[in-house]
Amino acid sequence: MVRMPQEHVDARRRQILDAARRCFVGNGFHATSMQDVLAEAGMSAGAVYRYFKGKDDIIAAIATEALTEVAAAFEAHDTAQPPDLEAIVDLVLQVEQPPLASSRESARLLVQVWSEVLRSPEVAAQLDGIMAQVREVVGGLVARHQQRGVLPADIAPERVADVLIALVDGFMVQRAVHGHADPAAFRDGLRALMSATG
Repeated sequence: MVRMPQEHVDARRRQILDAARRCFVGNGFHATSMQDVLAEAGMSAGAVYRYFKGKDDIIAAIATEALTEVAAAFEAHDTAQPPDLEAIVDLVLQVEQPPLASSRESARLLVQVWSEVLRSPEVAAQLDGIMAQVREVVGGLVARHQQRGVLPADIAPERVADVLIALVDGFMVQRAVHGHADPAAFRDGLRALMSATG
């Protein structure tokens, strides 16, 4: 059997995943059939099954890509040089940067990945690992601001990080469901809350 060049394998796999992603954004993971994916990719069943065992395999690959993109937003950040508080929000919002992109379609895909956590232990384990990394980075930034006296020091940094992440999760749900959530407006509102004094 002739072995295909890796570039060809990667390109065909990318073609399938991009087609599946378009279908999933429009119809959801489980309302999309393999026939839908085949038609969107313009490929035969035999060709697609060379790369993926079935739809669940494609879903797992899409979820892995989305979660990896989230993690990549935090991997290179250096907590030794903490940004100001507004920039922490920007860092968390980087989960929307390309290739996830700041769009309603991408938000819908991310929300579907979250829902897949309820069905798939493998996806749940991936999400747990990535969120632990996100909490560690954001918590480290919060702790440095606590040391500077900018934030109260009597609250665990991880708790503040969880709230920031939950706010951004809510923003993503708003964008997925309503489509009108604006990152700049969200940032302004969060800045106002963070600057409030009791």
